[in-house]
Amino acid sequence: METYIPDTLFILLTLSFIAQLYYLINYHSRLRAYKPPIEPQTVNLPVSVIISARNEEKNLIENLPSILGQNYPDFEVVVINDRSIDDSENILKEIQEKYPHLKIVTVTENDRFKTGKKFALTMGIKASKNEYLLFTDADCRPASSNWITHMASNFTGSTQIVLGYSPYYRSRNFVNPFVRFETIKTAINYLSTALAGNPYMGIGRNLAYTKTLFFKGKGFGSHMHVMSGDDDLFINQNAKADNTAIEIHPDAFTFSKAKSTLSSFYIQKRRHMGVGKLYKDKHRRMLSFDALTGFLFYILLILCLILNYDPWPALGLFIFRWIIQMIIYYKAFGKLDGKNLLWSLPIFDLVYYVYLNIFGVIGTFIKTTQWK
Repeated sequence: METYIPDTLFILLTLSFIAQLYYLINYHSRLRAYKPPIEPQTVNLPVSVIISARNEEKNLIENLPSILGQNYPDFEVVVINDRSIDDSENILKEIQEKYPHLKIVTVTENDRFKTGKKFALTMGIKASKNEYLLFTDADCRPASSNWITHMASNFTGSTQIVLGYSPYYRSRNFVNPFVRFETIKTAINYLSTALAGNPYMGIGRNLAYTKTLFFKGKGFGSHMHVMSGDDDLFINQNAKADNTAIEIHPDAFTFSKAKSTLSSFYIQKRRHMGVGKLYKDKHRRMLSFDALTGFLFYILLILCLILNYDPWPALGLFIFRWIIQMIIYYKAFGKLDGKNLLWSLPIFDLVYYVYLNIFGVIGTFIKTTQWK
C-alpha cells in the first residue's frame, strides 16, 4: 500500500502539470507572440473619458491635468463627484476654469437609496456627449499624452470593446513586488484569452467601450446589486471574439499606486474576487481549473519530494514547467512592465496559486457592501 501512494501522487502531479502546460501554451503564449502596432492609426473619434471619484481630492490634483492635457483632437472628461465629503467639489471647479472640456457630474448622498460606483458611472455615461467611452480611476495617470489616441485607434470594424492595461508603480514596501506580479499574471490571463477569442474581463483603470453597447446591454442592470464588477462583470456579459480588441502599447498604460499593506490588499482583492462567481459558466470553469491545477501542482510536488524515494521525476516536471514559463513570460512580462519580476517567478507563482484558491473561497461566501 505504501508503494502505491508515491506513484499515485506522481500521476496526479503529472496530470496537474499537463493542465498547466495547456494554459501556458494555448493561452499565455498568444500574448508572448502578440506584436502591438508601433504607431497607432490616425483617428478622430469623439471620446468621453469617464472617471468616478469619491473623496479623491489629492488624486484629482495630481492626475486629472495629465488626462485633460491629452494630445487628442476631440474629447471631453466627465468626472462624477460621487458623494465626496472632502474638498473635491471646489478642486474640480478650479480645474474646470482652466480646462473647459471638463464636465462635472455630482452625485449626492441619499439616506433612502444607497448608491455605489455603478450608479455614479451610469450617471456619467448618461451625461457624456460622445459615443466612445474611455474609463479610468482618479488615482490613475496615463503613461503618455497619447493614451486616448492609442485606445481610440482600436475602434475599427466591429470592435466595441478595448481592453487596456494598468500596472502599478514600483515602491520599496514588501507588498509591492507581489501586488505587481499578481497584476501582471491577471493581465496575462485576460489579455491572452481575449487574443484567443474568449474575452472574459477587463479592468476599470483602463477600459473602453461604446455607449451603444452599454445601453444595448442594459448597462449594469443585471448586477447593480453587487457593489463591484462595473468593469469585469460588464465585459464578461458583453465581450465577444469579434467585438473585443486589446491595447498594450507602453504609451497606453495607466499607472497607479499599489496597496502598501497586507490588510488594504486583502480588502481590495476580497471585493474583486466576490464577483467571479457571477461570470459565465465557461469562464468560471476555465479560471477555476487553472487555479486548482496550479495549486495542486505545488502541493503534489511537495508531497512527492517528501514521500518519494526518487525526487528527480517530480523535480523534472517542475524544472520543465519553469523553463516553459520563462520562455513565454520573458516577453509577456516585458510587454507589461514587469521583466524585473521574473527572478521571483518560482516563489511568487506558488504564492499566487495559494492566494487564488484562498480568495476564491472567501469571495464565494463574503458579500461586499461598499466600494469606498
